[in-house]
Amino acid sequence: MKAKAILLGLILCFVGVALGFSADPFMGTWKLNESKSKLSAGAPKNNTVIYEAAGDSIKITVDGTDADGKPTHSEWTGKFDGKDYPVTGDPTADMRSYKQINDHTLSLTNKKDGKETLTGRVVISKDGKSRTVKISGKDASGKKVSGTSVYEKQ
Repeated sequence: MKAKAILLGLILCFVGVALGFSADPFMGTWKLNESKSKLSAGAPKNNTVIYEAAGDSIKITVDGTDADGKPTHSEWTGKFDGKDYPVTGDPTADMRSYKQINDHTLSLTNKKDGKETLTGRVVISKDGKSRTVKISGKDASGKKVSGTSVYEKQ
């Protein structure tokens, strides 16, 4: 009887962990809704953003287009703890940090060669179906940029 209770307890723990990851409102695939977004003319676009578990960290993969319409791809793996972690494929950043403000909000900071290039806020709607990202900073040429991108969960 003790063995059954222990086994049941372990199963419930694993289910709880699995549900915890699936309940995270950030996790999943997000597609840009251009009609709801406010992007500067010629600004780069992140068309698809994927948040997924990577061990005890989060991996964020971004596919989009640059100002010239050429495909872009960047990846970041880290934690939402406000510390810098390497980002690859982003010409404006070599490090990125995310800090969790609450269950539905993150702040983000991009840095290139130790200098801040972009800051932003990521907010998941209460129903978990949309994600809004507001950013301000400088593009790869040093020009000031700002915008609001709205994404829908797939």
